[in-house]
Amino acid sequence: MTKNRKPWMNWMLFTASLVLVFVLGIVISSIVERKTEAKYAYTPQVQIDEFEPQNEVWGQNFPREFESYYNTADSTFKSKYNGNAMIDMLEKNPRLVVLFAGYGFSKDYNQGRGHFYAIEDTRNTLRTGAPTSSEDGPMPSTCWTCKSPDVPRLMNEIGVDNYYKGKWSSKGAEIVNPIGCADCHDAKTMNLKITRPALVEAYQRLGKDIKKATHNEMRSLVCAQCHVEYYFNDKLPGKDGIKYLTFPWDNGYAAEDMEKYYDNMQFSDWTHAISKAPMIKAQHPDFEVFKTGIHSERGVSCADCHMPYKTEGGQKFTNHHIMSPLQNPANSCQVCHKAETDKLIKNVYDRQDKILENQNKLEELLVRAHYEAKQCWDLGATDAEMNAILQDIRKGQWRWDYAAAGHGNSFHAPVETGRVISQGIMFAQEARIKLAKLLMTKGFKGDVPYPNIKTKADAQKLIGLDIPAEKAAKEKFKKDLLPKWDAEAKGRQSKNKK
Repeated sequence: MTKNRKPWMNWMLFTASLVLVFVLGIVISSIVERKTEAKYAYTPQVQIDEFEPQNEVWGQNFPREFESYYNTADSTFKSKYNGNAMIDMLEKNPRLVVLFAGYGFSKDYNQGRGHFYAIEDTRNTLRTGAPTSSEDGPMPSTCWTCKSPDVPRLMNEIGVDNYYKGKWSSKGAEIVNPIGCADCHDAKTMNLKITRPALVEAYQRLGKDIKKATHNEMRSLVCAQCHVEYYFNDKLPGKDGIKYLTFPWDNGYAAEDMEKYYDNMQFSDWTHAISKAPMIKAQHPDFEVFKTGIHSERGVSCADCHMPYKTEGGQKFTNHHIMSPLQNPANSCQVCHKAETDKLIKNVYDRQDKILENQNKLEELLVRAHYEAKQCWDLGATDAEMNAILQDIRKGQWRWDYAAAGHGNSFHAPVETGRVISQGIMFAQEARIKLAKLLMTKGFKGDVPYPNIKTKADAQKLIGLDIPAEKAAKEKFKKDLLPKWDAEAKGRQSKNKK
């Protein structure tokens, strides 16, 4: 048979053998290269100080993580509900202006663009006021706490109490680097680290030692330094004039537990400008709600979905492009769930749709309750007559805000979020029933006029806000004071490098 083989067949076998050897060579070379990369450890390029706030310095030693982190600068992603794109929530839903009447969120409430923009967005928002060289503006310096790795540096330099003292603008030249490496990592070991005292103190009051947390727990706890419900406590013994950041977890993590905590200390964030109800502003209780959901129950951490692992060559590392899981379902959802991408996204939207249906109804009831309460006051109602009603409004809006303010609550824990909203509807309806009875005793007949709220501008004018003046003052601040802050910060960083 070999003798009868034609010459071209021999050449074909020879060529095929060469191709096979070449391919095998590439595969073996790739395997060896990947094994080498997997064993490779970064050779430190710079010495990182314990409280180094500049992400660029950390990036010299950890280029992959640093490069992925700076992808957070892309703020173009939009899902069905929000995302990381800039969205004017008041323009989208003018009812919010009425719900927050008398509070900063009625002036300005934008969907957060992500960690990269933490400093810029805090400087720009009307909620932080317009400080000048002679006036510090309305907000305390505590407002900076979750915005920058300069915060733990400054706390170390001047002490926690002194950091919390003063107004927001008093720390403006010090806090300039956006959220990053030093917020969550130990500079020497790169282990996850809690850098904000409020979380440690909350654990201590619960009788827990946060130092005993597992690595997987830490992959959520570093997020829980900021993505939680909190308030500024100005009644701590020996800390007069200090707005001390505190987590209200002493009675537990549930909405009712924190409400009880606030009620016991007779705390309110503001008095509603229309109804005069003593209000609580929910911040963003993401961690507390997440803990009640199925993912937390199964041991999934925040980072598993929002910072999934990534592989380049043979190197596996955490992707620091902190994002919505819907932006990257393949590495977040589909690591565990083998469904098609479209089906997984539909599952999320279905849950959000159902939660928002009742959330919107609760919003409408609360707006009506605020105006019905105003009508009662206008007709001469007394504090004694209104007290129980105002408490119901407070409880109803607390539950609405608890559900609405949390990022992703309707997916993190749809059962718990739905339960909280249903309770809110109950309290809002109770308030309106009591208001209807009180209005009858005051001789009022018919329905209380409900304002025609079509736009944000309409609603802001309705509650007496002068937004053009607020914006003009803010622009003046940005023109006059921001350059001084930035120059001072650059000078300090240049000095530290030397």
